[in-house]
Amino acid sequence: MKYNFLGNTGLLVSELCFGTMTFGGKGFWEAIGRTQQQEVNELMKVVIDSGINFIDTANVYSYGESEKLLGQSIKDLGLNRNELVIATKVRGRMDDKPNGVGLSRYHIFNSVNESLERLQLDHIDILYVHGVDHRTPVEETMRALNDIVLTGKVRYIAVCNWPAWMVMKAQGIADKNGWNRFIGLQYFYSLAGRDIEREIVPLAEDQNLGIMPWSPLAGGFLSGKYARDIEKTGNSRRDTFDFPPINKEKTYDIVDVITEIGQQYNASPSQIALAWVRYQPGITSTIIGAKNIEQLNDNIKSIEIELSTADLEKIDAISALTKEYPEWMVDRQSVDRPR
Repeated sequence: MKYNFLGNTGLLVSELCFGTMTFGGKGFWEAIGRTQQQEVNELMKVVIDSGINFIDTANVYSYGESEKLLGQSIKDLGLNRNELVIATKVRGRMDDKPNGVGLSRYHIFNSVNESLERLQLDHIDILYVHGVDHRTPVEETMRALNDIVLTGKVRYIAVCNWPAWMVMKAQGIADKNGWNRFIGLQYFYSLAGRDIEREIVPLAEDQNLGIMPWSPLAGGFLSGKYARDIEKTGNSRRDTFDFPPINKEKTYDIVDVITEIGQQYNASPSQIALAWVRYQPGITSTIIGAKNIEQLNDNIKSIEIELSTADLEKIDAISALTKEYPEWMVDRQSVDRPR
């Protein structure tokens, strides 16, 4: 396992991050996974033994159950807290009360305290704002995040699913006031969804922010379980929860290519898809999830795949984005003054 510095910090995180969205299976989240404590402990042991030190959860995953199961697993396995980097999130609705959702100072402070109680920890290493809150000023959110870091309950702050302009606005507000800045970005990124290459990746490179891709297998679609003539497998979350949205016709073509390349390496399509993400500019740690040990081991083995230049060119050709304005105009006008 390799370790990368997270953004402009001295913090080293494993090149794979273990995501816990499959833990719990409470309410809506049952479609994604129903992993309970014994299975969680078994998965976590494999994770730690592989060298992964970066664990990602969220308060909203199974409405707190994921955090509870993770926290209990750390305790059950006797893991050294100081060797783990634990990330969780704030923003999602946790109850039906008026202030049970959002990025207000009120909700951020309450949510952090509740997450720490569920995790049975005294601090969170990375706290992500988990989406946009249109009703709370960015200034209020950034001040609250800075202040929660000063309490010692959170070490670093990061952002998930915000548009690029809003991230830069937040960074500017933080700079102006001498507050803590975002150090990383968690966004959907896969061969089936390369949208962040338009603005988020350039933003990350310019601001020295780490990128942690979520759903690098596009909700299981790149796992090899799907083909044009077999869309329902009975063994994938996309069978009941068709998310994130992708262009399926294009993705079928991508699956054909990564399946062919995988045969050269005796590797699964999942491993090729994960290896491709690892090769992309700005990627710090790719978030993998699993319902069982077989899936987990398959995903972890992706770090052993070394794709050739020809492989990468072939994959890029089938999955590349169509250039949109103003990108194509910038390229056209930059011929005489290239990067």
